[in-house]
Amino acid sequence: MFCSRSLSIHLLRGLGGAVLIVLALMSGSERVWLLPPLLIGALLLLRGCPMCWLMGLIGTASLRRRGTSAVD
Repeated sequence: MFCSRSLSIHLLRGLGGAVLIVLALMSGSERVWLLPPLLIGALLLLRGCPMCWLMGLIGTASLRRRGTSAVD
């Protein structure tokens, strides 16, 4: 459900979401109008909250270990 097709794609999505969250926190008081697009972008990249992303990472890693492919 949360799994990506590859571990590298999943990690890149997580990195992108983390960058958007950091940008939202850094520019929060100066540019309030940037907060909604940055946070929505982070939620889309992470496919939910950071915990959802972590569960997907665990699922992707376990599927890779078993040698089966994930289905989105």
